[in-house]
Amino acid sequence: MKNIIFLICLFLFSCNSQKNDLPNVIIIFADDLGYNDISFHGTSDISTPNIDNIGNNGVFFTSGYLTTPFCSPSRAGLITGRYPDYFGYGRNILFAPKDPNMGLPISEFTMADLFKTKDYKTGIIGKWHLGAHESLRPNSRGFDEFFGHLTGGHRYLPEELTLKDETEVKAHNQAYRTKILRNNTRVEIDDYLTDEFSDEAVKFIDNNSDNPFFLYLPYNAPHGPIQAPDEYVDRFPNIKNPLRKIYAGMISSMDDGVGKIIDKLKEENIYDNTIVFFLSDNGAPKKKWTDKDGANSPFSGYKGSDLGEGGVRTPFFMQWPNKIEAKTEYDNPVSSFDIFATIKSIINPDLKLPNQIHGKNILPYVLGEKAGVPHESLFWKINGDFKIENNDTIRGKPRFAIRSNNYKMIVDQDGNNFLYDLDNDISEKNNIASEFPEIASELRQKIDNWNKKTIHPVFLGLANNQLYNKLNPDRFKY
Repeated sequence: MKNIIFLICLFLFSCNSQKNDLPNVIIIFADDLGYNDISFHGTSDISTPNIDNIGNNGVFFTSGYLTTPFCSPSRAGLITGRYPDYFGYGRNILFAPKDPNMGLPISEFTMADLFKTKDYKTGIIGKWHLGAHESLRPNSRGFDEFFGHLTGGHRYLPEELTLKDETEVKAHNQAYRTKILRNNTRVEIDDYLTDEFSDEAVKFIDNNSDNPFFLYLPYNAPHGPIQAPDEYVDRFPNIKNPLRKIYAGMISSMDDGVGKIIDKLKEENIYDNTIVFFLSDNGAPKKKWTDKDGANSPFSGYKGSDLGEGGVRTPFFMQWPNKIEAKTEYDNPVSSFDIFATIKSIINPDLKLPNQIHGKNILPYVLGEKAGVPHESLFWKINGDFKIENNDTIRGKPRFAIRSNNYKMIVDQDGNNFLYDLDNDISEKNNIASEFPEIASELRQKIDNWNKKTIHPVFLGLANNQLYNKLNPDRFKY
């Protein structure tokens, strides 16, 4: 009898051990956070101890990039592991709940779909911004749970969420005032939105700590509007710019939330086997609240700008105490789409995907198990907007950028080359294209070859809001 009991206990322990072998994964995705907006990178006016700890307790990617310098395509690149321009996602989407084509195409396999192949519990808390049509929402894209908003930004104060749902939205930016969604139901909140998201994340961990889970936490902070309660704003008496002070409060609230999440992982004894990523969807915009010392310093450029480093290079950390030593630095370029490939290699390496992913498994490079670099080159593209002239639709000219080894080259809409040696010119001030024409020519050829694989955006973007309304007069009619 004792032997039978022993074998049953051994079996149960074995089953539980197999579950625990799979790591939990949390991706914390800030919104419009500048490289110099966290104290890890040396900013003098904002303290972010909890975000800093992720960088200190794992690996800091010194050359961590996003797939685009603006919100929605960046999220598409992260969640698919692919260049967004390969599937026509080269613009910021409009809020168009009746349009099944305004968002992430259903042909794309998402990171949540990946986790479901291993029976993970999947949740998203925060900003979706990948489509408002019912077929494009999180619960239709592999997520078991959703608590957040569909829009590109949102009001943070509960008393300002006055629209019951999308049927009351009559203009694009009015969607910022819709009530928060819990799965498919609109719900009331009574706290500052960033704090609501943080508390929901803690609840999600608490409810799923016995089984492997994936939590995608795309905060909308510190994306505008610039709003924060006094309890956070008052932490920064030394900041004189009143908007900058509120902005700092927004970041501080998010940092508090990160601390709550880490504390919960430790409380549940799952900290060591939980992978946590922290990064931003793009750099900070050029606004009055980002002026102090340059929110993207030491880089030039901003969100959605000329493809300078400041728009596409952000804080980028990964911790996994079971595998990665604290205070690790990795200097070769990596991209947000590498997260998909890395996770796939960890949880389901043999899975055949319906689409080619462009990210690489970066863990062996971080651990020193693999030499070389994950990417020979990384590419970016900003598609030109549509214009109507003499009743003709004219497509604007695109801009491009490439990072290859220590060189970065930007091609403007007129075809001019701007070549920089990032090892010696991190702020991209000295165009050396005329001094090194062979390098410029080689990189231009790489861009041309890459661009042949991309497709034009399959939807009109934010800059063409009026044109979209003209072509879709029933957009806000229900």
